[in-house]
Amino acid sequence: MIGRRIVLAAGLALPGAAEAQSPWKGYYARGTRQREVRFAADDGTMLAGTLLLPAWSELQRVPGLVLVAGSGPTDRNGNNPLVPARIDTLRLIAARLAEAGIGTLRYDKRGIGASTQMPAGSAEQERFCAWDRFVDDVRAAHTELVRHDEIKRYATGLLGHSEGGLLVLAAAPTISESKPHSLVLAATPGRPYGEILRRQLRRGAPNLVDGVERVLGAIRTNGRPPSGLPAELQPLFPAYIGPFLQGAMAFDPAPVLAASPLSCLLLHGGADQQIVPMDDIQPLIDALGTRSAGGEALVAAGVSHNLKTVTGPGDPGFTGPLAPPVADKLAAWLRAVLGA
Repeated sequence: MIGRRIVLAAGLALPGAAEAQSPWKGYYARGTRQREVRFAADDGTMLAGTLLLPAWSELQRVPGLVLVAGSGPTDRNGNNPLVPARIDTLRLIAARLAEAGIGTLRYDKRGIGASTQMPAGSAEQERFCAWDRFVDDVRAAHTELVRHDEIKRYATGLLGHSEGGLLVLAAAPTISESKPHSLVLAATPGRPYGEILRRQLRRGAPNLVDGVERVLGAIRTNGRPPSGLPAELQPLFPAYIGPFLQGAMAFDPAPVLAASPLSCLLLHGGADQQIVPMDDIQPLIDALGTRSAGGEALVAAGVSHNLKTVTGPGDPGFTGPLAPPVADKLAAWLRAVLGA
């Protein structure tokens, strides 16, 4: 059993150091087997994904992990068209884990990339984008993962980045066959969705807080944002988003983690500008301390929301390789827990 531990990683890697020292540079191209997959969600939505396996999985089975992307139109690789940079966080995680002997399945969320696109009608959009649908999709992805002969059905896990961490927390207790054995919550908030949104707005757009409070109140009560929203709030609250936010706001991650029997690793960047250490993540760290199940937390200094090394206060940490402390901890912890 992996014991409960919190590690505050000090130091800031020099630019270019990860490329020079990383043992897995180029491994993605040379030492892996990749398979494009399509699988059905509970409502018939088709989800498109990539199964990345170590090359030697032809000869012996390997542990496996489902990777779940964060909020917005973020694809299976961790890229978002609203961000003018190639982030690739999930693709890099998949490559690092393949080197460590662990297979991964990452997928385009519904409505994104090569998965089934958003329907046209407003009522259909609400159903398509409901919170429970996204949770169900995580379960469908895990079912797809263990369907492949190369994967050890008794050594699997779920990794969610940012909002994806909330989805894997919600999905894990619903998986009844070939249950996962571990959770990795990367840059995941420890407070309910509405509270995190308010905190983000207070930091970046305090003039919107009162208006957002009214919208969230309406969604909590009626399941829909009110009509006639001011122009500055319309991008935040499209008409179809009500059922998703209603479900997300009702989900409190810390008590769910406290009740989970799965080993859990928390990964956070000390320079995260979206989920701020330690305030936004402290409830998850506290939850680890209440459990008998194993767990560790790493808060890596100088690391961004996307798990990249930052070069200074103005660097959002979008590009480059995974920060070495994060990549190394993730690989070592999963190898120990899953027996890779």
